[in-house]
Amino acid sequence: MNYDFDRVIPRRPTDSLKWNAYDQNVLPLWVADMDFQSPEPVIEALQRRVAHGIFGYPSSHAEAMQLYEVLVERMLRLYGWQIQAEDILLIPGVVTGLNLACQALADPGDGLLIQTPVYMPFLNLASNAGLLPQQMELTYNPDGSYAIDWEAFEAAFTAETRLFVLCNPHNPVGRVYTREELERMAQICLQKKVIICSDEIHCDLLFSGQRHIPIASLDPEIAQNTITLMAPSKTYNIAGLQCSFAVVQNAELRKKLQQAGKGLAGWVNVMGLVAGQAAYQHGQEWLEQVLFYLEGNRNYLARYVANNLPGIKMWRPEGTYLAWLDCRNAGIPCSPGQFFLRQAHVALNEGSTFGKGGEGFVRLNFGCPRATLRTALERMQAALQILD
Repeated sequence: MNYDFDRVIPRRPTDSLKWNAYDQNVLPLWVADMDFQSPEPVIEALQRRVAHGIFGYPSSHAEAMQLYEVLVERMLRLYGWQIQAEDILLIPGVVTGLNLACQALADPGDGLLIQTPVYMPFLNLASNAGLLPQQMELTYNPDGSYAIDWEAFEAAFTAETRLFVLCNPHNPVGRVYTREELERMAQICLQKKVIICSDEIHCDLLFSGQRHIPIASLDPEIAQNTITLMAPSKTYNIAGLQCSFAVVQNAELRKKLQQAGKGLAGWVNVMGLVAGQAAYQHGQEWLEQVLFYLEGNRNYLARYVANNLPGIKMWRPEGTYLAWLDCRNAGIPCSPGQFFLRQAHVALNEGSTFGKGGEGFVRLNFGCPRATLRTALERMQAALQILD
């Protein structure tokens, strides 16, 4: 079927965090969910389950086992990555998984290394678990892209470092790391005896010419040193159903994660299981169409920024539906997020909330109908004209 992503669907009456956090005159392009309906097969599967009318505890050996089989097949088909059902742990969310990994695999005082600017919850992982926060800043290139300074990366590891948390595809800068980059990061971690915890939640949201490579798929030794976190939530716009999973091929690490989650991390809810399985089995047609639309939005946004938003720079992200805008030369007298909220009534994510290297930037979510994106950009353009 053909999906209409131009259709504007009201979300304010649906308890949407994205839409309800601000006044009604504000266009929200911040929280990373999309303003599109989920795939029709997902909606139909949920409706069938709702029609049953009984919502008791889900079985770990019924619907979940079907999802495990789907995931095993998917990893092999997409990445040539051979995993087993026993390697999979279902979790309510990727952030939950990240925090569980920190609790389970490191002791208070151990170091946790991240690369900034990065998804905000990464910045709290160390303090949540009583760990030593360690950061290295990604290198910002003149064209607006980012790269890893390998000398700085190696120097960031200390005798205390126990965990390295990777974000790939990277939120907010939009990088999709190459095989060579992933291999180099993984080998350094092996040499330093540091466990990799890899957030790959945006792995399906790639643009033309890009290919996602799970870092654990590179080599069996790397797989034994890695926890991979994925989910259907970003890809198929079902984040509110809280269905995510970890792939942990090292039995010892897997057992520690399971122990850490007992009594804390609840089971994935039954509707999340239904939606996740339907999305992975029957959502490909929708995914292909939404990626085409998102790439169009990305390109429209990049052209508009270049032609109409003086002093703002945008590099076209390789993946995700998030743009990282450099506003440092726009003459904005305050933080750009606050400026555009007050003057344009457009809600963006403030770059400083992504850690070191984020000051003067904003993150813009272009996972919306093009008319919504166009209106937001016109408002931003008008706000900048006031500065002239």
